[in-house]
Amino acid sequence: MDYIKAFVIGGIICVLAQILMDNTKLMPGRVMVLLVITGVILGAIGIYEPFAEFAGAGASVPLTGFGYNIWKGMRDAVDESGLLGLFKGGFTAAAVGSSAALVFSYIASLIFSPKMTKN
Repeated sequence: MDYIKAFVIGGIICVLAQILMDNTKLMPGRVMVLLVITGVILGAIGIYEPFAEFAGAGASVPLTGFGYNIWKGMRDAVDESGLLGLFKGGFTAAAVGSSAALVFSYIASLIFSPKMTKN
C-alpha cells in the first residue's frame, strides 16, 4: 500500500507541474524552481513534514522534497551554528543527493556514450 500511496501522490505533484507548464507561459526551469520554493515554504510553515511522513517517497522524491530537505538542513544548521547556519545548512543537506546525481550521471555517460544531436 505504501508504494501505491507514493505513486499516486508523486504523480499528483507531477501532474500539477505539467498543468503549470501546459497552461502558463512558464518555462520548465521556472516551474522546477517554483516546486523547490514550494517545498521550502511548506516546510517553513510546518505542513510538508507531516505530508512527507504520510506520502513517503511520493513527497520526498519530487523537487518539492528537495526544497523541503534544503530548508530542514538550514533549520538544523541555524539551531546548531546560529546565523552562519543560513549559509552552510542548505549545502550540507543537499550535498549527498547532488553528489550522487553527478556521479551516477557521469557513470551513465561512460556506459552509454551520449552524442549531441543537431537540430
